[in-house]
Amino acid sequence: MSPDEIAILQNLRAEGLVQSDDARMTAFGGGVSSDVWRVDDGGKSFVVKRSVAKLRVAADWYADPARLIYEFRYLETVSRLVPGVVPQVLNSDISGGYIAMEFLGEGYTNWKQDMLDGSADPVVADRAATALAKIHNTTRNDATIRSQFDSLPFFTQLRIDAYLRATALKHPNLAGQIEEEALRLTRSSECLVHGDYSPKNMLVSKDRFVVLDCETAWFGDPAFDLAFLLNHLHLKALHHAPTDIGMAALVQTAIHSYFATSDLKAADDMNLRTARLLLMLMLARVDGKSPVEYLNNQPDKQNHIREFVTHRLGKILSLQDISQAWFGSVEAS
Repeated sequence: MSPDEIAILQNLRAEGLVQSDDARMTAFGGGVSSDVWRVDDGGKSFVVKRSVAKLRVAADWYADPARLIYEFRYLETVSRLVPGVVPQVLNSDISGGYIAMEFLGEGYTNWKQDMLDGSADPVVADRAATALAKIHNTTRNDATIRSQFDSLPFFTQLRIDAYLRATALKHPNLAGQIEEEALRLTRSSECLVHGDYSPKNMLVSKDRFVVLDCETAWFGDPAFDLAFLLNHLHLKALHHAPTDIGMAALVQTAIHSYFATSDLKAADDMNLRTARLLLMLMLARVDGKSPVEYLNNQPDKQNHIREFVTHRLGKILSLQDISQAWFGSVEAS
């Protein structure tokens, strides 16, 4: 084991979370923003997560590891308000610089991988969108929760700058609109937002849907979460094109389920805000600091996104308008 792993194990023993002398830590691979280990301690297993300062992408992308406190608070808050949707937290504080949480073992699949493998199940889209709406509903305008998530600097580093402003630098013709949206987001304070509501952070079993990786949690605009989710569903359709695996049905299910569950009083405004963000996030996953890996080395598909967004950004379009146009364009490409 590395010195870091030995030190974490010592802390876990001091907290009483590890009890056996032969406890082991095994690193999970593939993390962009965190180190994650599985801890096996006798007959039990759990997960330990620690944020890193330099994210593992091609671009120089730094974020303060202190953001971990907001993941800790998000997990505790959502566990209390919407039980079962996030892993159970095992430690009572993060003074050691890590979170210990429930390990979800056999019987779970990763939703992103399921879709990359060709599975498009509207039931999962319904579960994801319904869970998201419940989180937004139960935290909307809650002053106590707002005070616990004064995390705008971290959200700015990880999302507004890395996604929106980095993209604006590569598209001067769209920069004004993107910067206007970036500023609008910094002024939003409506409900608890996950900030990385992506299928890669979702585990699915027959009986449970679980959301992970909430270190970008922020009290802001719920449209960001919904747009983030819908963006990934749209991009998976482009990834599989010209094969149609049924992603349009997932998008329509997610939109319907979110708005059917939400307690929004201004659903039309939410729809339009989400649609505008969706277009910008599509472009960000090609030209921002965190491009989706499954479209790498596919310039035709990357240019398809650029052209689609450029022709529509600035127009008043609903989510339904964008999705209809998107799936029509993917089918014709």
